[in-house]
Amino acid sequence: MDTKRRDFIKQFAGLTALSAAGIWTVGCTGSTKEESTGQDSTATAATTAIVKPPFFKISLAEWSLHKMIMAKELDNLDFPLKAKNDFGIDAVEYVSFLFKDKAKDSAYLAELKKRCDDNGVTSVLIMVDAEGNMGDSDAKKRKQAVENHYKWVEAAKFLGCHSIRVNAYGEGSAEEVKKAVIDGLSQLTEFGMKHDINVIVENHGGYSSNGKWLSEVIGTVNKNLNTNRCGTLPDFGNFCLKYKNGKWEDGCEEEYDRYTGVSELMPFAKGVSAKSYDFDEQGNETKMDYKRLLQIVKDAGYTGYIGIEYEGNRLSEVEGIRATKALLERLGRELVI
Repeated sequence: MDTKRRDFIKQFAGLTALSAAGIWTVGCTGSTKEESTGQDSTATAATTAIVKPPFFKISLAEWSLHKMIMAKELDNLDFPLKAKNDFGIDAVEYVSFLFKDKAKDSAYLAELKKRCDDNGVTSVLIMVDAEGNMGDSDAKKRKQAVENHYKWVEAAKFLGCHSIRVNAYGEGSAEEVKKAVIDGLSQLTEFGMKHDINVIVENHGGYSSNGKWLSEVIGTVNKNLNTNRCGTLPDFGNFCLKYKNGKWEDGCEEEYDRYTGVSELMPFAKGVSAKSYDFDEQGNETKMDYKRLLQIVKDAGYTGYIGIEYEGNRLSEVEGIRATKALLERLGRELVI
């Protein structure tokens, strides 16, 4: 999620699934001796290729479908089933803004959980926005922002998520904001620990898009609390430090190197966000080297969920999700060979 998404929130807020065995088999068409007689067939073994699955699991970030949801063409309650039935994805990442008034609605959350449980869908995390700044320079406002996130920690716990994703925003110099963010994140992480929920931060604009700055923040929080429950959600996009004229539509004026940034954030990663915008005729993302990024993720020893977050305009949301999934699966398999 980039500045476009943050502005959007501020405006309104004021190949198929892997087999159970973990392998894919590709065989010749037509019946074999084994199929017709029930006897062993060396031909079957010789003509069946075992293809290793990607080194990671795939989830779907709800923001990929935010246009459809905002247009009332899809309801948040139906999101998990759409992920499973339409895209073959059995793990989802929610966006708080898309059900912002339901965090304390026990009946609503129970229905959402039931739909996930009934259809074998895993709730991975909740991306939380518009609840105040973790790095607010005013201690009282910062404390209020921390407490505003409590309900999402509790909702995440109920739904079976492992984390909530928060932002590291604040006003002031890099050092001033860093100090305030460390305090805010420390308070929230302590609360999250009581509920077995991680607090993770995405590179999401401003100082947080500086991988070195954010990694230092997370490292300090964990050191001070003697824990590893504060982490990162490295996003393949979102490395713009400064937009021309302060407007995302005018383009990025100063950008942090995305490959360096992902490398710096991966040691703390408890999730990864596969941002995508557009694709060429070969199915490759046009704005970034996905294979290089996935190699960085693999080299960090990460094997968890990578969430599809399509944010393009040329392809529809449905087409963009499918294109991103195909790319992740193709490159993910290449990197395990």
